[in-house]
Amino acid sequence: MTRKCMLNGAALAAIVAAGLSTAAMADRGGSDRMGMDGPFPLFDFARIDADKDGKVTRDELEAFRAARMTEADTDKDGRISPAELKAQMLARAAEHADEMAARMIERRDSDGDGMLSAEEMAAGPAPKDIFDRIDRDGDGAISQAEAEAARRFMAHHMGRRHGHGGHEDGGHEDGPVE
Repeated sequence: MTRKCMLNGAALAAIVAAGLSTAAMADRGGSDRMGMDGPFPLFDFARIDADKDGKVTRDELEAFRAARMTEADTDKDGRISPAELKAQMLARAAEHADEMAARMIERRDSDGDGMLSAEEMAAGPAPKDIFDRIDRDGDGAISQAEAEAARRFMAHHMGRRHGHGGHEDGGHEDGPVE
């Protein structure tokens, strides 16, 4: 396998993963839980709204953050080490992956057996279709510029979906995936 093919495969895998995570965020409404780059790390409205009144107060947010700190500080020294932070991040990633897998099974399991066959998996967005949309010039390869355009397009549309609007770092409207 040539280095160029490996790079194109890696770029495709990254873009497909981004697309799947975007679809997962859209499935669950997206706006209730933002990533680490959002205004609140993993803003999970339902968890933070302790009194379940449909509003998050500063006190609830601070209590939530304090609880997260206590949870992460497994050696109870009042500080979070890189290892403790990594463990917390991996636990949250595993929880997110479990949620995504359950939703994917729910959406695609046409025979109701709780598992996905090759046919049921193929019912989703096909990597070839995604590849073709990103390969704007149709040369059978994704260039760095095409990959960057796809990233900007996805960032723009994720921002709009999450109520941020605007273009990320000067991105443009005519992205590769519609």
